[in-house]
Amino acid sequence: MSIYSTSVKRPVTTILIFVALIVIGLYSLTQLPVDLYPEMELPFIGVVTTYPGASASDIETNITRPVEDMLNSVGNLKEITSTSSDGISVIFMNFEYGTNLDEASNDIRSNLSFIENYLPEDSEKPTIMKFNSSMMPIIFYAITAKESYRGLEKILDEKIVNPLNRIEGVGSVSLAGVPGRKVYIDVDPRKMEAYNLTIEQIGNILRAENMNMPAGYIEMGKTDYPLRIQGEFPESDIMKNIVVSSYNGNNVYLKDVAEVRDTIRETKLDTRINGLPGMTLYVQKQSGGNTVKVTKEIEKTLASLTKDLPADVKIEKLFDSATFIKDSISNLTETLLYAAIFVILVVLFFLGRWRATVIIIVTIPISLVVAFIYLFVTGESINIISLTSLSIAIGMVVDDAIVVLENITKHIERGSRPREAAIYATNEVWLAVIVTTLTVVAVFFPLTFVKGFTGILFKQLGMLVSITIITSVFAAITLTPTMSALLLKWYPIKKNAPFWTYDGSIRKGLDWFDRFYEKTLRWALHHKTIVTIIAIVVFTGSMSLFFVVDTEFFPAADQSRITATIELQTGTRVDETLKTTDKIDKLLKEEYPEINLISSSTGTDDQAGFASLFGAGGTHVITYSMRLVPIEEREKNVMVLAEEMRADFAKLPEIIDFTVSTSENMPGMGTSTVDVEIYGYNITETNIVAEELAAKINKIEGAKDVTISRDKSKPELQIILDQNKMITNGLNTAMVSSAIKNRVEGMTATRLRQSGDEYDVVVRFKKTSRSTLTDIENIGITNPMGQIIRLGEIADIKEFWSPPSIARKRRERIVNVSFTPYKRSFTELQTEVQKAINETPVPTGVMVQISGAIEEQMESFMDIAFLIVVSLILVYLVMASQFESLKMPFIIMFSIPFAFSGVAIALFLTNTTLSVISGIGAVMLIGIVVKNAIVLVDFINLMRERGNELYEAISISGRSRLRPVIMTSATTILGMLPLAISTGSGSELWSPMGVAVIGGLVFSTLVTLVLVPVVYAIFAKHGERNKALAVYSDFDFMNGNGNTK
Repeated sequence: MSIYSTSVKRPVTTILIFVALIVIGLYSLTQLPVDLYPEMELPFIGVVTTYPGASASDIETNITRPVEDMLNSVGNLKEITSTSSDGISVIFMNFEYGTNLDEASNDIRSNLSFIENYLPEDSEKPTIMKFNSSMMPIIFYAITAKESYRGLEKILDEKIVNPLNRIEGVGSVSLAGVPGRKVYIDVDPRKMEAYNLTIEQIGNILRAENMNMPAGYIEMGKTDYPLRIQGEFPESDIMKNIVVSSYNGNNVYLKDVAEVRDTIRETKLDTRINGLPGMTLYVQKQSGGNTVKVTKEIEKTLASLTKDLPADVKIEKLFDSATFIKDSISNLTETLLYAAIFVILVVLFFLGRWRATVIIIVTIPISLVVAFIYLFVTGESINIISLTSLSIAIGMVVDDAIVVLENITKHIERGSRPREAAIYATNEVWLAVIVTTLTVVAVFFPLTFVKGFTGILFKQLGMLVSITIITSVFAAITLTPTMSALLLKWYPIKKNAPFWTYDGSIRKGLDWFDRFYEKTLRWALHHKTIVTIIAIVVFTGSMSLFFVVDTEFFPAADQSRITATIELQTGTRVDETLKTTDKIDKLLKEEYPEINLISSSTGTDDQAGFASLFGAGGTHVITYSMRLVPIEEREKNVMVLAEEMRADFAKLPEIIDFTVSTSENMPGMGTSTVDVEIYGYNITETNIVAEELAAKINKIEGAKDVTISRDKSKPELQIILDQNKMITNGLNTAMVSSAIKNRVEGMTATRLRQSGDEYDVVVRFKKTSRSTLTDIENIGITNPMGQIIRLGEIADIKEFWSPPSIARKRRERIVNVSFTPYKRSFTELQTEVQKAINETPVPTGVMVQISGAIEEQMESFMDIAFLIVVSLILVYLVMASQFESLKMPFIIMFSIPFAFSGVAIALFLTNTTLSVISGIGAVMLIGIVVKNAIVLVDFINLMRERGNELYEAISISGRSRLRPVIMTSATTILGMLPLAISTGSGSELWSPMGVAVIGGLVFSTLVTLVLVPVVYAIFAKHGERNKALAVYSDFDFMNGNGNTK
């Protein structure tokens, strides 16, 4: 007994099974986390090694190159890049997608163990870091204060950071630009030497005095009393009266030779929020956490915590991903709702019966809730990928139910009872319905196997659409006939019905269209040559539009945020850079009312360490993060505003380089810039090539934010020690280096402990004694004999120029010239940039190539091309199995190329770019467009088996299948329409997919209805002639010579 027959005969069981699915699905939906994208483990591992005091060149030679050589043998390594900066080496290892990063980390750790003993003694042990999408902060806050600014770190730690860290789902809470507390002992070198003291002696005395020590126990009576020496400084003022020496019988106190300053930590970083001194607080969620839920809890908790803060402390949200997520998901949910409404209207329009409409529409929630069950079971989230998947599927999940129901309706109209019609009609089409579904699955399921960034992004899409479509076909051959048997009734069609009724207007119109189509089809069958020529001309002309359609990697989304990085001349002091910050602040406030919050950071933080390598750093650098008013409240989109800012920044003569970005990307998430990579060991030669190329690219229309990745060399003073003079004076390099460092940078002598917190106590020369070259030359170094030797007596100080950082890729030095495309396609820009490269003289040993977004785009387009080939093969195999024919699938697949023609026309007419998103839409069409052709060809075969002549069979089948074909196409087209025309948050990302699918499906539907029957007729005629010739050759008497075999 068939499954559809059993379902009709056991309606209660059938309906309850689907009710149970809905209940489980709705429960799953309530438990799903909400995020922007599916959580993904990016195939990146970082290896960070610090070497305090070393220059970028020293770091490259002693750290980066040896570590790179050792790590290059790790399996599945795709690419290795590194940055060597003053004091730190960072190596990024890019693995093939799908690599087990835990195993890769173990291999890296094992390889590093062989080299750790050969690294410089003062270097730290290499640290291994893995990356995933949860690393990106989910919310940023801007914090400002006036009177409380100096003590802000402690206030925030106690009253904000610690409580927020306790929220479920929060991974970490961090502060940036914090005015940390520090105690400075500013020593007067003349007084120090007058009392025969050194920095080291003062530091050691402070360390020795600032301690608590247990001294054992004493027995008194029946009780043991522990003895404890209490020597720690309760406050910084105590240090002033510490005895540091004795001179002529008198005690010398610290205050006699130094000034004790308890203040905020000195830094070359100035952070402002809307022009006021401030800092930023950012929160990272735990892996798998619900971004929206965690953010909501953070905002709720913070609202109560701020009540206990001093009145002058202000906290304002700078940016949170949850807002964009909620807006995007709300927009997609609205799109989903509109799509469902359109589908309902289409079904109601063509069937004209509310009962039939209800039967069809029930398929939608059933298919969607099964998707929620899958997400819940696999631990996935509701995100824009999953919701887009459902938006794509919603127009297709009703297709199978439409085909089944339409056939059941025909049987009922011919006089069959609903129960019998439900079984017999389903029996006629169930195989075709399953096969059409398998063709769709054959296109979407391979998305789960695509490698690279495209595969990570669309794995969930492929799986969800496949699951919903499979669920829909199961519902179509079980629930649809069951409900049809229960709800449908025979209604006679009223031929003379009033015009205002369905039968008197819409049905008559549909009948007229059926007749018109049949006449058109019969004309096409008798003019096959003309139809074929027209088809070839249209196909060739439309496909040529791909050459004029702009291309890009991923469409940019308006997230109501702009970031900018501005660089002045390398070496510019912070106080000079701040003057430019003031100018820009004024410009932004006066000229850009769309900005409602400005956060700026001028200079660099010596303690930024690893984080500083993700962007430009230095006292000459200004970084901005600007929050815009919501997109609905402004006339200009974020791309237009960014372009206006570029024009304004270009007018400031002191600015050397700048970039303005409208989105933030973490490693592995794709890039929007195009890079020209220049490989070569000689820094001077590669710098010259980079500058020449940057000047030429700057003149190319559409190339914005042209920057060179390597900063200009910075001046540094190098102390050249005379070995002979050092030995004569009883000194060595280590003694001299340590002495100079302690007097200029400072010696961390001890820590001041208060209320559970610790603050560094740093001993050094006062600022006026370490500000000039003469001051450095006069630094006295005490040798083992107690003599004071001036640095100028044993060394020369010279000025040199050195690179602030050295980048490497594939174990070679590299410098990038990067730019952001604006209103021009990658393809056009690539041609002009390549021309500029060809015209630029390149020294021997230097290599130049284009990379960045263009390289990623080409890789993704190759993935899509491969996916198209795989999908075509799978679709062919499915259809060949159904029809038991190798020829019939080719007839059906004639509609596929014309779907691509429709894509080209739609992209051209709507001025939409060809991107990875629209490319995936084109792939989807392979499975969608053949569904209608399969149903049509299957019915033609059935009519021919029943004895109809070829043209008659085609005409009857065409007219019979016209409405199901148009209905299924219309539901898919209108289901995608809200996605294509949406203007809300995040719509820029998915609109191209909707445009591509609608254009391809409209065009291919016309082809299915006309060209596929014509091609079928051509192939069928040819097949009949072959059969006739085969019969004729078996009988020689038919050739007229009267002989038999």
